[in-house]
Amino acid sequence: MQIDRATRSGVTVLTLTGDALGGPGGAALHDALHEARGDGPLWAVVDLDGVRHMNSSGLGMLIGALTTARNAGGDLRLANVGDRVRTLLEVTQLADTFQSFGSADEAVASFEGMEG
Repeated sequence: MQIDRATRSGVTVLTLTGDALGGPGGAALHDALHEARGDGPLWAVVDLDGVRHMNSSGLGMLIGALTTARNAGGDLRLANVGDRVRTLLEVTQLADTFQSFGSADEAVASFEGMEG
């Protein structure tokens, strides 16, 4: 899995590409979030458009990312959640845990007006 990081309007956007299977990818996502964290809250979007497959370890990676953002006084949103990942979120009853948006731009815009 590859992770590309960008910042848009003060929001960290992490674009995942490949298979989200946890392991080294989970550590890389964790590291990317910690590198993005400044002195204030951590507002982040995980763009899943390039994710072909996700297993339970990949899902755990997302939960860890959400926890990291919330512990930093911010939040994390998902973008471009494909059918396979959406089904995984629904089966595990985690669909309501994450706010999901149709695009990374919509997810970034959802943070407008948020403060720490």
